[in-house]
Amino acid sequence: MADEPVSPIPVAPAGLSRRAQRFIETDGIRVRRRDIRRHREAWIAQGVPATEVERAVAFQDRWGGLALPPAPFYEGGPRVLDADCPKETPARGWSHPAGDCRVSMAYRFMIGPDGTFGIDAYRWTPLHASVGGWVESLALAAHARRWATTVTRVTRQAVDALDLGAFEPVPEVQGVTDSWWRGKDSLIAVYRGEAVGLDAPQCLEAHVYGGLDPWALRGG
Repeated sequence: MADEPVSPIPVAPAGLSRRAQRFIETDGIRVRRRDIRRHREAWIAQGVPATEVERAVAFQDRWGGLALPPAPFYEGGPRVLDADCPKETPARGWSHPAGDCRVSMAYRFMIGPDGTFGIDAYRWTPLHASVGGWVESLALAAHARRWATTVTRVTRQAVDALDLGAFEPVPEVQGVTDSWWRGKDSLIAVYRGEAVGLDAPQCLEAHVYGGLDPWALRGG
């Protein structure tokens, strides 16, 4: 029997903000999810613990096959969220891929042993505490671009000079190395991942979205 056709309209996983749910369901596309369960026995035979295989399978069940618009940094992020065979490194433990890059990059997108979403470059650099946090950050960036009257790109040392004293962190993005900040009329995204992971301070960057009214500051 032929496989059932896959609807290109995704359904957002539970536990996300309304803003992220709308973003997934209006701007995302669902492609056919790879069945990684069929590799289970082969991966275990190669020495991958069964618990790590199941963790990759759980990721695939929740996020696999979800294609989202490009991120404003990291050359757009993963093309499609997609797990693969877990790998072990002495310093980090077990992790698995989160999806292929859109362009040739000096790092890979990975899910760490504690569920963090990050980049594996010269060193492992977690960006968000979960892939849900990464998706929330994409949704917030799309929302901020839509409603801001000004967008300012800040780079290098000027990022650390930003005065965030009157700002509060945006909790839903679950920032680790990267972060979002909410002020009285602006949102600021700070991207430190490449600067840290590649030991390249010139890659430090922030985006300041200004002119936001009280609704646009939150937007669900």
